[in-house]
Amino acid sequence: MTQSDISSPEKPGNGSRRTILVIEDDMTLNRLLCGQLSEMGHAVHGVASRADAMELLGGIAPDLALLDVRLPDSSGLSFLSELREYCPVIVLTAYASINQAVEAVKEGASEYLVKPVSPARLELAISRALETMALRRDLAFWQAEAQRAARHELIGDSAALAELRRMVGLLAASDSPVLIRGESGVGKGVIAAAIHAQGPRANGRFVTVDCDPEMMESELFGKVRNGQLIEGLLAAADHGTVFLNDIEKLSGTMQSRLLRLLEKGSYRPHGSNAEIYKDARVIVSTAADLDALVTQDRFRSQLYYKLSGFALVVPPLRDRREDILPLADSLLANRSFQRGVEKSFSADARDLLLHHDWPGNIRELANAVDRGVMLSAGEAVIEPDQLGLTHRKSATGDDATAVTLRFAAPPTLDDLRDAYIAELIERLDGNRQRIATVLGISERNLYRLLKPRA
Repeated sequence: MTQSDISSPEKPGNGSRRTILVIEDDMTLNRLLCGQLSEMGHAVHGVASRADAMELLGGIAPDLALLDVRLPDSSGLSFLSELREYCPVIVLTAYASINQAVEAVKEGASEYLVKPVSPARLELAISRALETMALRRDLAFWQAEAQRAARHELIGDSAALAELRRMVGLLAASDSPVLIRGESGVGKGVIAAAIHAQGPRANGRFVTVDCDPEMMESELFGKVRNGQLIEGLLAAADHGTVFLNDIEKLSGTMQSRLLRLLEKGSYRPHGSNAEIYKDARVIVSTAADLDALVTQDRFRSQLYYKLSGFALVVPPLRDRREDILPLADSLLANRSFQRGVEKSFSADARDLLLHHDWPGNIRELANAVDRGVMLSAGEAVIEPDQLGLTHRKSATGDDATAVTLRFAAPPTLDDLRDAYIAELIERLDGNRQRIATVLGISERNLYRLLKPRA
């Protein structure tokens, strides 16, 4: 039997062999085990002590460890709980003991084998340990997916949301990249997940990547370390969808690499010259004005055109007020279940929720509901002062629409313009999209107005 015969739903490493760490102080047995495992097609590292194992773990990412019960600098069982944080562990012992076996299982050992171990028995134990770990990872993933789906339904009754649902259905049938635009907190990730869930890739994974410019390259594309390929999130999204959040944060280099992926379907892990092909749909989101970033040469125009062929704009919550109360009720039902208390909003609280301006959109709404659940403690009804919103008035109210500008001397037109824009910046929390909407101009023109005058 070779490594390719081992059945596993998830292939670690480079997909053709496993990396196995052997921790055995009997060097004759150590070499024998390493030889057997190498013949099975594995990449093997043998060490004789806990200290050597910890030093090696700083440079490799094993898929499995074989651990002797007795080590020169530690008890194997006392090392087991720490080692299993890195990978599954098979415990080896020369003296079978029921109590020892029970203790090993309690500490998280995948298998408990008595030496000497035949190659067939060892390979079977390795297969079972790796398959069990893969199943546990898959279970954790699908549990998280179920929780995410419960939290992120497209809830609401507005015409805008009905149009979004229609567009999601159309885009789900395609395999093209999608650009989702909208203010922070409007639920762009929810829309991306809905597109994935309604399409032919629904049985694949939906992997979210926050575009951190420092970690992005190795996190997304993977890397080669000590000759071993450590796969990135793109590999995890094979036959599924990868969702890149805040695409505007990508460096110029990463923008080029993403464009190559979209055009050719391939990429190179960091530190490798090997071309890897992956079948993953790409959905991206941004709260930024990409048009302005392209004009400023801060975002590659080729990538922008590639992404913007299929674009969705998610309107802010204040522009779809019919969705506020259904969303709040849904959020509350979930929080009430977690608290074990069935709660509801008072009539005044519902009125406050309905007329609040929601600059933070659904994220702010969720925080307000969380605050209301916490401050109402054991009470069944949440009151307005428990939501933390009373200090902020809706932009639809008379007080919010009145503008008063004061000057020490008669102002010029430029003074009036600058003062009015400054007032809008403060009132709308610096949200350039909303400021541009109030002024009736594009965000690009707003950017020019905000530039210091010579």
